[in-house]
Amino acid sequence: MKQDATKQKLPQTAEELDRRFDEGEDVESLGFDLSKGKRPGLEIQRTTLDLPAHMVDKLDRQAALRGVTRQSLIKMWLYEKLEL
Repeated sequence: MKQDATKQKLPQTAEELDRRFDEGEDVESLGFDLSKGKRPGLEIQRTTLDLPAHMVDKLDRQAALRGVTRQSLIKMWLYEKLEL
């Protein structure tokens, strides 16, 4: 079966991959499946945190002032405090 003329051939060498990427070719057309990408060391681990209602209200107000969600605000503050 002939390869469709509109489809690009996958790169055969690392040098060809680098060249085509540097020329702006889309990474998915170069054979990468972005849905299977992993970020080692950044896996998500769910946690539960019980807080008094007044603290949740304050968190929500602070999050609204910054235009982010409560979860994002907590992550930002933890990131700053832990100096990651």
